[in-house]
Amino acid sequence: MAQKKSFNDQQDDKHYSEGRRNFLKQSSLLTALAITPPYLLKAAESELDEKAAGYFEKMPLSIEINGVNHKLSIEPRTTLLDLMREQLALTGTKKGCDHGQCGACTVHVDGNRVLSCLTLAVMVEGKKITTVEGLADGDQLHPMQEAFIKHDGFQCGYCTPGQIMSAIGCIREGHANSDDEIREYMSGNICRCGAYPNIVKAIADVKKGGQKL
Repeated sequence: MAQKKSFNDQQDDKHYSEGRRNFLKQSSLLTALAITPPYLLKAAESELDEKAAGYFEKMPLSIEINGVNHKLSIEPRTTLLDLMREQLALTGTKKGCDHGQCGACTVHVDGNRVLSCLTLAVMVEGKKITTVEGLADGDQLHPMQEAFIKHDGFQCGYCTPGQIMSAIGCIREGHANSDDEIREYMSGNICRCGAYPNIVKAIADVKKGGQKL
């Protein structure tokens, strides 16, 4: 005589069957994707992107960047970083982590340093933006740019625009009174080449010089 299964045994059998069905479904889906021609996948992806784009109605935007007024029409999800790089060809500001963790995208909004990758462009309506392209006066470099060159404050140079913009902000905020304070208030800017000692020297030099920033 067959032994009757307990409730727990029946539940285990049920979970096993469901798990097996899910596994087979997922395996079938992966197999289908694997054998689908790439051009069909690309076409489907493009169609989805076009449909998604249709949900975002564009909005008017008026901002001043490096002394130039811009009247634009943008999607509300557009970041200030993407607007500058992709629509206005201001590529001096770099896209690093795109999560606000490396500081490469630092710019000034009304004189204050901000992370442009975390700032929606619509949030800066009517404000004045300064990027690294707007620091020099013709052929005359900004004091901080000169200091970075003098003290060799960069190697690959990818983080340098953000470092310079943040360094100016650091002095303006009154947080450049010692090397330790400079390190603390520049900690949001990552240099993967490790040029930190020279960056600190450049900032301290500009602070000591007393130039108006």
